[in-house]
Amino acid sequence: MLRSFFTFPYLTVLTLGVFGLSVSACQPSSTDAPDIDAEPWSCEEASAPFTYSVCHISADAVADTNVNNGNYALQLFWQKTDNKTPLLTFKHVLDTLPASKNLIFAMNAGMYNEVYAPIGYTVIKGKEIRALNTNKGGGNFHLLPNGVMWWDKAGSVHITESRDMQRQLAKGTKPWFATQSGPMLVINNKIHPQFNKNGTSTKFRNGAGVCEDGSIQFVNSNEPVTFYQFAALFKDKLKCPNALFFDGGIASAFYAPSIDKHDKKDMGVIIGVVKRQ
Repeated sequence: MLRSFFTFPYLTVLTLGVFGLSVSACQPSSTDAPDIDAEPWSCEEASAPFTYSVCHISADAVADTNVNNGNYALQLFWQKTDNKTPLLTFKHVLDTLPASKNLIFAMNAGMYNEVYAPIGYTVIKGKEIRALNTNKGGGNFHLLPNGVMWWDKAGSVHITESRDMQRQLAKGTKPWFATQSGPMLVINNKIHPQFNKNGTSTKFRNGAGVCEDGSIQFVNSNEPVTFYQFAALFKDKLKCPNALFFDGGIASAFYAPSIDKHDKKDMGVIIGVVKRQ
């Protein structure tokens, strides 16, 4: 968000998969046997290493939607149907959905300016809304390397460091959806080099990561944490080789009715999973 961009002293590459309920290294906690009839997503609360909320969905569910017209879709939302007015809230996203679709979970998806427009690379249904931003500057967004969460029309999802994204775009890569934010939290299984393990700056934080099994985790901390603590959660507990920070402080927003979460905040671009009824 804008306040994060100007106030904080600091400003991703993922093949997006999404989460089943079967046992995997990506789940915060469970040793139960897989349920073959379970939905390919879930949301839950966790208490260690700090309190946080997490939703996940399987890669197969996202790809099936795009390839075979399946039941789930990972989408970005920004403006109302007039293409001029920002949606701003989860409620307004819900209002735009047809009766045949339901928003399963969602969160803010990157930083924005004073009119709630994204400040980084944004693509919605193949249309480029904002160009890739590789400028240097202050704030969390520019705590390089930053990155892009994107997926193609076939539903293959990635978190890609911005300079690599620039090279891929030059070679003809065509994202169907994309949102740029920063900093990267985890880059090829390594925590962002500028994060201090002994840092003391704590904020509420949220972001997304891709797991070793290809699934995607969307995490919102329920207490203030440092960048290093937040990144370590993705790398060490959720086993996500790549993860991207979306925003923090008062800009963090999470929607997950299955665990009674519905933040009523204004925001820019929103990312969410939609299910066909």
